[in-house]
Amino acid sequence: MTAAERKTLLVAGAAAGMTAVFGTPVAAVLLAVELLLFEWRPRSFLPVALACAVAGFMRAAWLGAGPLFPLETAPPNVISILSCAVLGIACGALACGLSIALYKTEDLFGELPLHWMWWPALGGLVVGIGGFIEPRVLGVGYDVIGDLLHQHLAVKVALAILVVKGIVWVVALGSGTSGGVLAPLLMLGAGLGIVFGQVLPGNEPALWPLVAMAATLGATLGAPLTAVVFAFGLTHDSNAFLPLLT
Repeated sequence: MTAAERKTLLVAGAAAGMTAVFGTPVAAVLLAVELLLFEWRPRSFLPVALACAVAGFMRAAWLGAGPLFPLETAPPNVISILSCAVLGIACGALACGLSIALYKTEDLFGELPLHWMWWPALGGLVVGIGGFIEPRVLGVGYDVIGDLLHQHLAVKVALAILVVKGIVWVVALGSGTSGGVLAPLLMLGAGLGIVFGQVLPGNEPALWPLVAMAATLGATLGAPLTAVVFAFGLTHDSNAFLPLLT
């Protein structure tokens, strides 16, 4: 295979994997378009779309149809739309803070008088301490994301998850440990939405963690369209489209 074909297969596998885990084939294709594809041509786009379609079909055949986090919020009003704009600013600030902290952490590990093979061990130590303080930050986090979306956790718990998960995630990635991006960002955004939902007027409380979850993901990755469609694919909540776009 040529170098271009290998790159296309890499993107197709990544997008299909996202589809298989989250059940969001359209969002996975958009993520490839916004972030991963090195060119915008049918020879690279069609294999990615086909891989996502097959992965989505196989996931539905094995695990059943339906969203990963089913949710239904009330139709938005003017107040809730304005509140979403305010929440978007907060999510943008969180995304900037996470990115800056990650780069600073990588630089700090690079300055340590230790061989680089010890960096993941130090990162793992921080992960363990964080898990001891707040056990919910460990693991893939899908159950925690569902609890945040459905308001099953108190505000203090959501704040603890936001702080501890942010530190653990940044240190783990900064140390060179392999780790995910999508699920941690979803958890961090949902936690921020729970916290801000206590003061934002308009609509029902379930809207804020969903909007903050997508906004944090879109701001951190630089893929806002993917984040909007991804949130819909995860919840099938059509009433949240306008708040998500805002």
